[in-house]
Formats: sequence, C-alpha cells, structure tokens
Amino acid sequence: MTHSAILIEHCRVCNATHLEPILSLGQMPLANSLLTEAELALPEPTYPLELVFCPACSLVQITATVPPELLFREYLYFSSFSDTMLHHSREIVEQLIRTRGLGPDSLVMEIASNDGYLLQYFVNAKIPVLGIEPAQNIARVAQERGVRTISEFFNAQLATTLQARGELADVIFANNVLAHVADLHGVIEGIRLLLKKDGVAVIETPYVKDMIDRSEFDTIYHEHLCYYSLTALQQLFKSHDLAISAVERISIHGGSLRLYVTHPGAVSSWNTVQDLLAEEAVWGVRRLDFYQNFADKVKRLEVTLTDILKGLKLQGRKIAAYGAAAKGSTLLNAFNIDNELLDFVVDRSTYKQGRYMPGCHLPIYAPTNLLKQMPDYVLLLTWNFAEEILEQQVEYRRRGGRFITCIPVIKVV
Repeated sequence: MTHSAILIEHCRVCNATHLEPILSLGQMPLANSLLTEAELALPEPTYPLELVFCPACSLVQITATVPPELLFREYLYFSSFSDTMLHHSREIVEQLIRTRGLGPDSLVMEIASNDGYLLQYFVNAKIPVLGIEPAQNIARVAQERGVRTISEFFNAQLATTLQARGELADVIFANNVLAHVADLHGVIEGIRLLLKKDGVAVIETPYVKDMIDRSEFDTIYHEHLCYYSLTALQQLFKSHDLAISAVERISIHGGSLRLYVTHPGAVSSWNTVQDLLAEEAVWGVRRLDFYQNFADKVKRLEVTLTDILKGLKLQGRKIAAYGAAAKGSTLLNAFNIDNELLDFVVDRSTYKQGRYMPGCHLPIYAPTNLLKQMPDYVLLLTWNFAEEILEQQVEYRRRGGRFITCIPVIKVV
C-alpha cells in the first residue's frame, strides 16, 4: 500500500532544480513505525526512498517528504536508553557550563529535546531550560523528570511567540534534528530569532562524507531528509545571517559534525571552518563522481551479507538481530532480510519490546531473550553503539554467542 508523499523538485537548501540521482532503495515502510500484533494484518504504507545530490550547494537529500505529523507526533525512540548518548550529552553540557559561565540567569533551549536526556544535566545544575519536542508521548516523559518542555514543532512562528515572551537563549541545542525537518529554513530562522546576541547554537548532524566512505546507507530513511557537508551547511546558515564560528568532527552516530553557530561578529575558531571547507573541496564535495559509486558499494554489501546469513541458516544456525532502530529497519527491508534468515530482534527499549519491525515483521524482545534462546549469531543492527552493546552482552558472548557487524565492514566478533 502506497500513500502519497510530497516529492521535491528543488534542493532543500539552495532551491536549485538540477538534482542528480545517487541511490534508490525503492518503496520502503516508515523505519520507526514499529507494529503491534493487531497491525500485522493491515496494509502497511510505503514511500519511495531515493537519494539525490545537488551539485550547486553539495546537499545530499531524499526526494520524498512524508508529513511530519505522521512521523513524529507519536515516537518510539527515547535517547535515554543509550548510555553512549547520555555520556556524550553530559560531556558537552559540562563543557558549556564551564566555558560560557552558564548559571541561574541563563536559558538553554533544545530543539527536538526528546525525553530530556541532555537538558536534565542543566536542570541538575540549576540552569533554566526549555525543551521543544513534537512527540507528545516523549515530551510527557521529559516533563515528568523535571525538564520544562513544550510539545510543538519548532519553526519561525513558534520562535516569534517565544521571543515575544522574552524567552531568548544563551545556548540552543539542535542535535540530530536538521536532517529531520521539512521546514528547514523555518527552523534556522527560528534559531536566529531566539539566540541572544552573544549566544551560541550547538548543532550536531551526521556527516555525509562518513556516510559515503563507510557505506552507512542504513542511515537513509524517510525521517532523514538531508545528509550534510559543511559546504551545504555554511550556505544554509549564511542565508539566514548566521555564522558557523567553529566546527568539530565527532565520532557519534558513525561520524558527525558539531557546529557552533553564532550571530556574525562573535568570537570564532574560523580556521576550523576554513580548514574543513578546504578539505571538502579537495575530496570533491560538489562533484558527482565522489557519490556515484555509493550504490555499487551498497549492492556489494547486500550480496556479501545475505550470502553469509543464508550459509549459516543452511548449517542449521539460529540467528537473531540486535537493535530495533530505524537504521536496522532500512537494512533489513533494503536487503529483504526477514524470518527466513532471522528468528527475532532484541532491543533495550521497553517501548519497542512486544512490537514488530516494519516491513519484515520480525518480533522484538528484550535483550534477555539472547540468553534464553542462545542464538548462534546476532546481527548487530545498531552498529553506532557497538562498543556499549558488546559490553552489555558479555555473558551471551561468554556462552559462545557471536555478533556479526556489517558496517563499515562485515566481521564476526
């Protein structure tokens, strides 16, 4: 069953009309739409998942825009279930409190603040916060833990309302959100409106070069509309009279950029920005040939992985998967991996347990099921948290269980 989505005719950043195809994953279900048992018999909506490249500004993007209300009003990803995300968040919070002298008279905002996983550390330090989280079920969890949160989509209109109430921010976080927003220019304009004159927006987003280099095709799904280079981001912020004052490459989520965005004229580490822009020019950020072999790399990965899984099943091996995340959904459905090759999926999130993966309909259980059923192998779908998961599953491994990772390369651990 196919529901309509809006298909773009122009680049989401620069409005150019010439977009080059990179990769087609065909019709795919929504990656985070985990199913209840009752929903298994119902028709499942699918949407085209096509990746294209804009030579004018370097933005890599998908062509279909699924209505945000459908994607985000009820959501099953809770950041606090990841120890890695909590540690990562606590580090940047402590750094900013120290370097920017934040205190009781400051205000920290986060766009797409999820369950308060990050803002809670400011609350603990008695620093006022405001989270903006469209998923109502997740916003309730944040409020219950004392994180002031409004359940709305962030845009220029909401920012104007907050500005009129005097809610201006010393720090605005937008972590792993710029990829998700259809109203991209509205979000950036909203940041400009709410950022104090000497404030900073700290923005993290997966880096397109890491995605291409490491064959991270499973980060492509309908929620992720854009895959950024610094070149594309600079053009986006410049169009709203904001400056990228500094940039860092960080390892989270398979390789990301952390931007420090300010009003023009703020103190900056401009050399970090200039250096990375120069690097991007060298590897061909605006040239189609850098992206053209991506589809071939994905196809080779599919053939190799499915051959391994089929070989293990022929030997009578039992195989499970770890991680009912969106990237897992993309990989399983793009490679047509279902209950003929896998027996079940486990996930640490209690909100996902008892549901079923979209498309392939594999059941989702708690990680304790690995010890109960002792599959011979576990396909690690959430490879971005591999170290954390392997540490948590030391007993399963001690008993002889083995993990298969497939990105960036296939290996058995």
